[in-house]
Amino acid sequence: MNPGKLGTGKSWDYESGTVKLFFDTSVLVAASVSGHPDNSQALAAISLLRTDSLQGFMSRHSIAEAYAILTSAPFIPRVQPAQALMILEQNLLPILQSVALFNGRSGRIYDALIPHCAQKVHCDRLYTFNFKDFRALAPPEFQAHIVSL
Repeated sequence: MNPGKLGTGKSWDYESGTVKLFFDTSVLVAASVSGHPDNSQALAAISLLRTDSLQGFMSRHSIAEAYAILTSAPFIPRVQPAQALMILEQNLLPILQSVALFNGRSGRIYDALIPHCAQKVHCDRLYTFNFKDFRALAPPEFQAHIVSL
């Protein structure tokens, strides 16, 4: 895969500055399992990160999602939990920066996702008993749509 043509046919002049590449969990999993049907494409995309002008990112929840998929999917041979952890720690975490949706704790991730989903489908109202938290975590342009019950 040519770094000048990153997937969509759109060209970047990656020589003039850093190009940031974001990898979805599906690519991370495919790159991690040699028998995966998309392994070669995924590895080619991730190997682009060997170029100094390219920087790789993944969402923080993709770490947990990749672990869950690696340990539960019917890959042959099966990926054991210790193997999945080693794959993440040795192959992905050293080259990809993880990005959090927000700097919250515990179940607040769910409170952050719900307003974004409601906004995506253009809801007029989001009803909640968690008004204060949802308002704090919602995109500013959607906060007025949140209603406390």
